[in-house]
Amino acid sequence: MIISIGIDIIEVARVRAVLRRTPRFAERVFTPGERDYCERRGVGAVQHYAARFAAKEAAFKSLGTGWSGGLAWQDIEVVSNAAGAPSVVFHNLARELFARSGATTAHLSISHTTEHAIAQVVLERRAAADDDWRPTREL
Repeated sequence: MIISIGIDIIEVARVRAVLRRTPRFAERVFTPGERDYCERRGVGAVQHYAARFAAKEAAFKSLGTGWSGGLAWQDIEVVSNAAGAPSVVFHNLARELFARSGATTAHLSISHTTEHAIAQVVLERRAAADDDWRPTREL
């Protein structure tokens, strides 16, 4: 059962400008793992920063709080599995809010171009029977 959703879109140029103008922005907003991931992308790093920024905003929206209540940027972390698929990890207050929501799973989808980055987070409460779900074909 879907508990809530959040979506966000941002212009990559805005993220590029703030990264240039405010060097500590990346340290304030992104975890060390997120910064490492983005910086390993070389010339495309800013697109990945923008995508993770959009994902954090979408996650805050999915929690139903936005910025109220003392949430911090690093309370939301975007990680990728070995195949590159992103997922969201909730830390600190965000983790508490996630637990209070009744959700058991958070789904994250990210996409970006040279101009825009977009992300959507869906919080879901899975029934016990859903625990055995498997894709119908191997990915």
